[in-house]
Amino acid sequence: MKISQVTVRRRLFILLVGVVIAFGFLVFRLGYVQLWIGGKLSQLAEDSWRRNIVFEAKRGDIVDRNGVKLAYNVSTPTLYAIPAQVKDPRGEAAKLAPLLGMTADKLYGQLSKKESSVKLQPGGRRITTELAQQVRDLKLPGIFVADDSKRYYPYQSLAANILGFTGYDDGLNGVELKYNDLLEGIRGNVNFLTDAAGRQMPDSSEKYVPPRDGLTLKLTIDQKVQSIVERELDQAMLQYQPDDAIAIAMDPNTGEVLAMASRPTFEPANYQQADPKVYNRNLPIWMTYEPGSTFKIITLSAALQEKKVDLKNEFFYDPGYTEVAGARLRCWKGGGHGSQSFLEVVENSCNPGFVALGQRLGKDTLFQYIKDFGFGQKTGIDLSGESKGILFKPSQVGPVELATTAFGQGVSVTPIQQITAVSAAINGGKLLTPHVAKQWIQPETGMVLQDVQPEVVRQVISPETSKQVREALESVVAQGTGGGAFLDGYRVGGKTGTAQKVVNGRYSPSEHIVSFIGFAPANDPKLIVYVAVDNPQGIQFGGVVAAPIVRNIMADALPYLGVKPNPEGQIAKEYKPGQTPMVTVPNVVGKTVSDLYEDMNMNFQLSASGNGDTVLRQAPAAGSRVEKGSVIRIYLGDAPN
Repeated sequence: MKISQVTVRRRLFILLVGVVIAFGFLVFRLGYVQLWIGGKLSQLAEDSWRRNIVFEAKRGDIVDRNGVKLAYNVSTPTLYAIPAQVKDPRGEAAKLAPLLGMTADKLYGQLSKKESSVKLQPGGRRITTELAQQVRDLKLPGIFVADDSKRYYPYQSLAANILGFTGYDDGLNGVELKYNDLLEGIRGNVNFLTDAAGRQMPDSSEKYVPPRDGLTLKLTIDQKVQSIVERELDQAMLQYQPDDAIAIAMDPNTGEVLAMASRPTFEPANYQQADPKVYNRNLPIWMTYEPGSTFKIITLSAALQEKKVDLKNEFFYDPGYTEVAGARLRCWKGGGHGSQSFLEVVENSCNPGFVALGQRLGKDTLFQYIKDFGFGQKTGIDLSGESKGILFKPSQVGPVELATTAFGQGVSVTPIQQITAVSAAINGGKLLTPHVAKQWIQPETGMVLQDVQPEVVRQVISPETSKQVREALESVVAQGTGGGAFLDGYRVGGKTGTAQKVVNGRYSPSEHIVSFIGFAPANDPKLIVYVAVDNPQGIQFGGVVAAPIVRNIMADALPYLGVKPNPEGQIAKEYKPGQTPMVTVPNVVGKTVSDLYEDMNMNFQLSASGNGDTVLRQAPAAGSRVEKGSVIRIYLGDAPN
């Protein structure tokens, strides 16, 4: 078929137009790529070549109020791989697997990654120096040992429930979690360009951003006071075999927690070896229970503030029970206390007497004071996991509920609520927010960046009422149920507590939580201590079990804190028939073991620890006044040069 010249020209024209359009599109596309998105594409290309190696910041130290380190980082080896330099990923994985406790397949996956460097984890992270040397001895291409760090707690389990613990990178509990953002610092890194095989490109620049170390956290905790508290809890666990034991020591004037501990406990560095219930529950702020008679301090404070009672000049007759809306509420003493002043009601912890005070106050007033003292709400302490306790709803409060609440039954509180509320009752009436963080410090310069100040929540009672409360509670220790906390030379105030445990929704006749809260000096409190022992075996009275623990803590902590004995104004100890007299502790430091029993003169029991034949330290200190038969703790060692 013959094609005409017109058809040829038409086809050539169409082809030419198509070529021009295609060329124009290519020119447009080239201009678009070069001029419009060229910068973005160049950046994407550079990002694909660029490798980033992260440098961990040093986690901040945690120190006690005197600068004693309680948690800090120590260097430890960690294994890295540069996959581009690994010649036989499968073979090297097989050699490393048994050493690192990992599967060969998992290691092979890490060694085969298309990355500039890979951390071999979990088995290769934070390993021992011995294991690191074994890996070096294998001389595997592309496998390197680098410095890393891990958290170290030099006092093992000391203050475990306050410090908490860390995982690989972050805090998981305690202040390690609460203040993780400030402790962990800011990571640094180095950036450089590599080729497809992961090798750094020649003449390429590196961009280095140094890590910024975490801040140092200074706690309100005092390592010495914490040690004293934990020593006494350990002794209580051995002596009474309870389910749990709790103790808090605080400065009642600032809300600063000086010590906080519970048993059972754990070691933060090895928390995985403990029962999760132990390390996940900070009992001093989490555990809730009926407080018993220590709660009577709140009823007493409210009654004095509202002028509903004259402690010395009003009298009350206790037959051993009181009838309220058809319910018989018994006193702990069979047969009752008979006729007594209201001060003796407090000294004797007489339940019917406190029911009378609750009735004088009335439901609305008593429960308003309970809330004003901080119950039924969180204290705001800077630790995770705090409970808020349980109070009756106003619609649930009838005559019986009002009566039982007045002596500490039917309400549920936490230990931190209890000590915070009683601190307000004795410090002049100010409810404070308890706290464990004291200062934030810049580690390189030592500059204090933040100083945590006491925070007053509200004024609950007047200073004059607070003074009356202190005097009444001092009388409880000298002449009442708190005699087990009496410390000759120091004016100690306090209150016992013995509360039935609720088991399966009913009060147990055989299981109790016994407690004591004490403070000194009673005329100017510097230290308040709360101890609760859950279900001790044998005798279950707060005055017998918990009060002596508080006394022992105060006997060692008060002199250490610089509070000197001053018996001026101290109420004389009233010894009732069968009670134990006080004796003076001799000085046995420097004595040999063979000399001790003559010095003890049958007045004391000895509890020795350490190795050696010479007494290096003793507690309580020489000159202290304690009950005859008390335990004197001695620490043995070699005679000093």
